[in-house]
Amino acid sequence: MAILAACSPGEVRIAVTHDDTLVDFAIWRPGQPDGVGDLHRGRITVRIPAMAGAFVALDGGDGFLPDTDGAAGATAGTILGVRITRGAQGGKGPRLTAILDAAERALIGGGPPALIRRGSGSLVRLAADYPDAPVLVDDAALAATLRPTLGRRLDVVRAAFGSELAARVAALADPVVDLPGGARMSIHPTPALTAIDVDVGAATAAGGSKAAAQLALNRAVLPALATEIRLRNLSGAILVDLAGLPARRRAVLTDELAAALADDPLRPRLLGFTRLGLAEIVRPRIHPPLHEMLAGPHAAGLAALRQAAAEVAANPARALALRAAPPIVAALQGDPVALDDFARRAGRRLTLRADPSLPEGAWILELTPA
Repeated sequence: MAILAACSPGEVRIAVTHDDTLVDFAIWRPGQPDGVGDLHRGRITVRIPAMAGAFVALDGGDGFLPDTDGAAGATAGTILGVRITRGAQGGKGPRLTAILDAAERALIGGGPPALIRRGSGSLVRLAADYPDAPVLVDDAALAATLRPTLGRRLDVVRAAFGSELAARVAALADPVVDLPGGARMSIHPTPALTAIDVDVGAATAAGGSKAAAQLALNRAVLPALATEIRLRNLSGAILVDLAGLPARRRAVLTDELAAALADDPLRPRLLGFTRLGLAEIVRPRIHPPLHEMLAGPHAAGLAALRQAAAEVAANPARALALRAAPPIVAALQGDPVALDDFARRAGRRLTLRADPSLPEGAWILELTPA
């Protein structure tokens, strides 16, 4: 087992591998973390009995504190310490808990809402999840900041991701996945749920019993299905339309699908099959799913910085400018880490040019006089 951290300006892509197989994945953006684990001093603004909780003003936003996590009995105006337990989602603020240990409570103090301490971040979190795995980082500056926490487990390497691992990680952005036996899986996130369709295509066209072949094919794809759910951090309600089998026969796969999900540390639950034959899975949402991490102007800007840094590393004399849609430029300027991180690596700052004529999400790297 090994934890590999591929660093680029403003972003760290973290892969956990076992015998060259990708078993876990996360993205950490130090300038704009998802907030999970952050410790805040907050102020209750309103308690809503119908929601069994209260809204809490934080530094820069609001969060929701359930009664079971400390809102019961509190009143508007109460100052208290809270920790984020689930990242913001779809316009909703983060989920909070006021159940803190003694060391956390000692840090809160009095005063207006404020961020007291950042959470540990995805790399340290995965290092805790895999305590015996070495951590290999390809940026010496980041390694220096992590050394006090990770100690002798940490080592600096030239490149954390080889070509095969880089290709496997890149494939996680593709909504279509090729599966064993010639089947294919299509993943369609929506605001309410994630729909997954398994298509056998011509995989069962060979001789023999079609029903038996379809059953065998579905059994073969279940481990891959569970793996993609975990690697992409699909969360909340997940509906899976398995391939070919009549709806009434799909329940025979209940135990095998549950077993395939069992290794996931978030403990997703298979609720059963609907009358339409759709497998119902619910998986806790703590950190944003990968498709959300890869969407939007900030993600596009960091992808541009990653390519720019690679081009400068290959040709240090190259001076680049980034011409991008205005939301991308604004997102990078709002990231307190990414542009300085690029300048540190490249030895010069990257020129940014907002171009309203470009489509949203579009960017172009251009040569500029050194």
